[in-house]
Amino acid sequence: MTKQKDLKRVVRARMQKTGEAYTTARLQTIREKPKKAVTPAAPEYATLAGMSDDAVKAKTGRDWGEWVRELDAIGAATMSHRDIARRVHDEFGAGDWWGQTVTVGYERIRGLRAIGQRRAGAWEAAKSRTYPVPLAALYAAWADAKKRARWLPDAKLSVRKATAERSMRITWGDGTSVELWFTSKGDAKSSVQVQHTKLATKEDATRLKAYWGERLDALGDLLARANE
Repeated sequence: MTKQKDLKRVVRARMQKTGEAYTTARLQTIREKPKKAVTPAAPEYATLAGMSDDAVKAKTGRDWGEWVRELDAIGAATMSHRDIARRVHDEFGAGDWWGQTVTVGYERIRGLRAIGQRRAGAWEAAKSRTYPVPLAALYAAWADAKKRARWLPDAKLSVRKATAERSMRITWGDGTSVELWFTSKGDAKSSVQVQHTKLATKEDATRLKAYWGERLDALGDLLARANE
């Protein structure tokens, strides 16, 4: 009954506007299809962040749209990188590496940095790799200087801080910094994420991203031989 009353109301409004008879106005009203609402295109958050919605949601429980809403609500766009990362970790429960990933992605989405660039303007190179070995074996390949020299030869570096099977911070020979995060993905599978930071130019970031791709491949070859 309510729908019928609504139809009559629309028909009478049309009659007043067009001067049509009731029957004609009713027929034309029924024939006309309501216009579909145009939904604005969703922001390309994943493209700006450099990581898919599925990947970030699988590890943090939120996609980029949800992270943007949460972080906007606490005023993250005006915070330092350190403060955003701390709150993502402490208040939203993201792990160390994923807390950094969410923070960097949010900063890219909000135009606070470009892909490969730090908030202060310096550049960085990031690479990650997953290997079919236990976490202990992967960590040892970095922590043991002799093993490390087999796949990372001629690299002048010093380890500033290390948390066994979790993270490592390295000062590179040229004064730049390398940050590592290690993650177990099961009894015989683990991954490492590398961020080479404090780079002066975008060209440095491109060069070192390729370098770390090659070195992580070499590490994979070493780990594979150890398993033979």
